[in-house]
Formats: sequence, structure tokens, C-alpha cells
Amino acid sequence: MPGDEWVTTRTDGRKVKFFCRTLPEGQAFLTAQIETNPVVYSLVLTNASNPLTREDVEGHFEAELLKK
Repeated sequence: MPGDEWVTTRTDGRKVKFFCRTLPEGQAFLTAQIETNPVVYSLVLTNASNPLTREDVEGHFEAELLKK
């Protein structure tokens, strides 16, 4: 099962790499990592609306990405 991976530049100039993989039974595995930060935020959605858009994935991490 391949996943979708992309990099987005936020309005504050930070680059964030996102990853999304659709899992069986309506689940999805998502990650986000801010460039140069060793922390990788990840979550598993148990009721994912498939297919998830990139905006959907990025929205799940918005609160964490607002922190500096």
C-alpha cells in the first residue's frame, strides 16, 4: 500500500513534510514533520473519510503546527 507524501511551506516560512497512507476498514495513518525538527507527529484515524485530501491531512495537525 503506497502512501502519499508532500512538502508544504507554511506562511511563517517553515517547511512541513506530510505523509498519508490509507489503511483497511476506513482507517488512515498520517504524519507531519517540521523541517529540521526530530519530532514526527503521527496519528491513526479510525473513521477516515476516504479519500482524504491534502487539506484534510494538514488540518489534523494544525494545532501542533501553530506552536513554535
